[in-house]
Amino acid sequence: MSELVIETRGLNYNFGTQKVVDNLSLHVKKGSIYGFLGPNGAGKTTTIKILLNLLKSPADTVFLFGKEINTHRIESLKRLGALVEQPAIYSHLSGKENLINRCILLGLNKSKAADLLQLVGLTEAANKKAANYSLGMKQRLGIALALLPDPELLLLDEPTNGLDPNGIIEIRNLMIDLATNHGKTILVSSHLLSEIERIATHVGIINKGKLLFQGTIDELQNLSKPTLEIETSNIIGASTLLTEHGYALTVSESKRLSLLFSSSEESARINAILVNNGFQVSSICPVRKDLEHLFLDITKNN
Repeated sequence: MSELVIETRGLNYNFGTQKVVDNLSLHVKKGSIYGFLGPNGAGKTTTIKILLNLLKSPADTVFLFGKEINTHRIESLKRLGALVEQPAIYSHLSGKENLINRCILLGLNKSKAADLLQLVGLTEAANKKAANYSLGMKQRLGIALALLPDPELLLLDEPTNGLDPNGIIEIRNLMIDLATNHGKTILVSSHLLSEIERIATHVGIINKGKLLFQGTIDELQNLSKPTLEIETSNIIGASTLLTEHGYALTVSESKRLSLLFSSSEESARINAILVNNGFQVSSICPVRKDLEHLFLDITKNN
């Protein structure tokens, strides 16, 4: 079994009488990109603040690198970096000056500033005032600040929130690079489901403080059986014909005939039935639900 970098055991957290985190048991493996998914108000940010010990967890419920966070606080926090909500950036300083200032505070060699600017793709903007950075550039600078002490674990809370498409792509590529080429474990919270689907190796879905699903992307997709979608110019006629042959059909949102996919051989038989009866089939292919639809299926009854 892979080493667990983050483990919570039946974690509960209340704000007054309101339960924000409800019996949460996260398992984040070393080297993974763990997509922490949930609608706004689901408990994602609260959980991340608990992992950072900004909010105190009950004893023996939160473990980082195998050690209980309350009794190994400094030791654990030295091994992680974080970007929660907005990055802590001095707008009147340049990107390079922000990093050098943090190097001084942490007692690190100032040369690390240039290395981190290169890593996050900000070398050309190194001497530009942070006030003039785009949102995406500010997020990348925030991640660079979090990476200065060379943490093993990175916690990112909605890092693409409010970004334009280019900014989202930049942050996505940076996260993949950090995990793949620099050995970082990343927990990234988001409600942008399509983004998580592109980068994550593992997913945890939370709603109203409860963990509804945890596993790999493949395991999540396997929760729903694929459908066979058929595109033809005569949907009504094709539907009548296939119904007569015993197939249960619906019409999908994309105006295609849809039925449960069973095998490639069965798909070939369906195609032959249609073609031999004079129907033109422009496409026939198995389709899995994307992460967004799976998310809605999982959360709609919880």
